[in-house]
Amino acid sequence: MAPDLEQLPVAVDAMGGDRAPDEVVAGALQAAEELEVPVLLVGDPARLGRLDLPARVSLLAATQVVGMDEDPGRAVRAKRDASVVRCAEAVRDGLACAMVSAGNTGAAMASALLRMGRLPGVQRPAIATPIFVPGSTPTVLLDSGANTDCTPAVLVQFAQMGWALATERFGIAKPRVGLLSIGEEPAKGTSMVKEAHALLAGGAAGPAVNFIGNVEGRDVMSDRVDVVVTDGFTGNVVLKTLEGCVKAVVGGVLQAFTSSEEAKQAAKVVMPALAPLAEGLDPDTYGGAVLLGVNGVCVISHGSSGARAIVNAVKVARHAVSERLVARIEAMVGPVTASGHTH
Repeated sequence: MAPDLEQLPVAVDAMGGDRAPDEVVAGALQAAEELEVPVLLVGDPARLGRLDLPARVSLLAATQVVGMDEDPGRAVRAKRDASVVRCAEAVRDGLACAMVSAGNTGAAMASALLRMGRLPGVQRPAIATPIFVPGSTPTVLLDSGANTDCTPAVLVQFAQMGWALATERFGIAKPRVGLLSIGEEPAKGTSMVKEAHALLAGGAAGPAVNFIGNVEGRDVMSDRVDVVVTDGFTGNVVLKTLEGCVKAVVGGVLQAFTSSEEAKQAAKVVMPALAPLAEGLDPDTYGGAVLLGVNGVCVISHGSSGARAIVNAVKVARHAVSERLVARIEAMVGPVTASGHTH
């Protein structure tokens, strides 16, 4: 990495997301002011309109947009002037230190992979999503959607990358790494999970990784584990299930608090106490998931991200740069064999 990497701006995909460009631009401007960091807005000047940009914010023109419903790989190859592609190129070319996008997740991943490249030794990149845990640090869930099919060796690398993120982003000295399965016993799970368990238990991820064995779905939002490793298909199902459950529970609580006059009075007392919990459950609080395994920092925000989510995503990106996350992952990951881990 260049020694002046931290002086470079964070490239923000101004056209990506359900609420783009207005909310994304507002968040980028707010991030530049509140965090005192330079920001590179990437988007179509014709759609962004007249912008009074402060000194810390600059604009990189990109005339195309990858829609949320487009095929990611095809769109990234066909739309070379798409905002998300230009963001990845800005990182590759040394114009930005990191990229943030709330647009098409697959397109952000494909752009980062095709333009930045994969880190040496990394078989598959992974999306690492922080899962809120009341009263504790978040659980890092990976992969949460990048790879539907994995091998045991790939899961070992996910354990290494998740460990690196948990130490860098959440300051956990010795993260506990668990393998998602249908039971705690080593013999439980698919053949892939059982083989991955044998590798991890045998030290294939290296001496630094604290592997605690299999964990179950109920452990993801608990303080029992810090990093949960799984394939992208299962991880995405877990993530979307948790999002749906949280939405249903929050909706039910709000409905109960408005069901009668007595409930409304009780809500005035209880709601302030529930505010920290509500904030933790809000995906905007964490800003986004980090794509691990590519040669650059890429933060993928939720599609419905508002200005606050973009501010937090920029904060996550800058922190990853300052803590040299990419270098940490490169140092951790190496080829995995049945006999163990080697660099």
